[in-house]
Amino acid sequence: MPIRIPLLTIVVLSLSAVTDGQERRAPKPTFSEGDTRGVFFDSLDEAFRDNRPTLATIRKASSAAAMAAVASTDADANQESSGGDGDWAKLIAPTSLEDEIKRLKLHYDEVVSTPGSFKGGGYQDARLDLSVLATLFAIINEYSGDVRWKDQAAAARDLIARTAFNCKAGSAQVYNEAKLRKADLQDLVAGSGLANRDAEPENDWSMIVDRSPLMEYAELLKDQLKQASRDKKSTEENAEAIRRDAQLLAMVGKVLTLEGLDDAEDDEYAMLSNNMSKAATAVATAMESKTYEIGPLVGAVTQSCDACHEQYR
Repeated sequence: MPIRIPLLTIVVLSLSAVTDGQERRAPKPTFSEGDTRGVFFDSLDEAFRDNRPTLATIRKASSAAAMAAVASTDADANQESSGGDGDWAKLIAPTSLEDEIKRLKLHYDEVVSTPGSFKGGGYQDARLDLSVLATLFAIINEYSGDVRWKDQAAAARDLIARTAFNCKAGSAQVYNEAKLRKADLQDLVAGSGLANRDAEPENDWSMIVDRSPLMEYAELLKDQLKQASRDKKSTEENAEAIRRDAQLLAMVGKVLTLEGLDDAEDDEYAMLSNNMSKAATAVATAMESKTYEIGPLVGAVTQSCDACHEQYR
């Protein structure tokens, strides 16, 4: 028959064991000030030279480091932004061009839905969508690599650019023209192509897009980058969207400096646009290398955009 021990006895024995264990511990070591002098600082203030860093100075240093990383590729970036066929492939991938055209087409379908909504302000959204689409098809027209719609890009560029310029009012005539472009975009995306493909082979940027919608588009891309990269987790989850938006922003930075665009010959304006393009390219490169700590890089994009918008619109 097993022996039963009262619970109180077990508790008393356990406490006694703990007490005995504590009594058997080694005493806490003691040191004199002379033993540690020269090894440790006497206070935290002595550990810093000059002024103790603040959160603001740390952020400033991080941004400076990001800009230095961007500037390290200046020689290549300057060569890439010099203009001419083939440079676009260094800034934006074919998939980024194709995906953005499809996205804009879907948004444009909603904008050009009824005459009433178009007249009530939809024409402004249509102008933005068409301006960006005309830009994308102009880039495809000059693209050095394989990309969809290349054989029809020049014709699509001219049709869409003309309607974009006309979308400065919501009249019935403009709405009807905008609906024709909706049908053209549907034919392109579906694969049946445009009925009329006659167009000038070379891009005339003065006839393709205005600066104002491009800068509005750049602002949207910048905001999307910030939203998608709030922290490392969101950056990793949105890596592909961040890469695409960064490439599109780098592309816009280059377009803004091309002959035919407002202030393209202004050296300061060109520098600001190129800085934005370089900073955006650094973000895209980070995504390709699976580097998700991109806060300072996105900060450099924001700074370059804001600096430009302070002086130009």
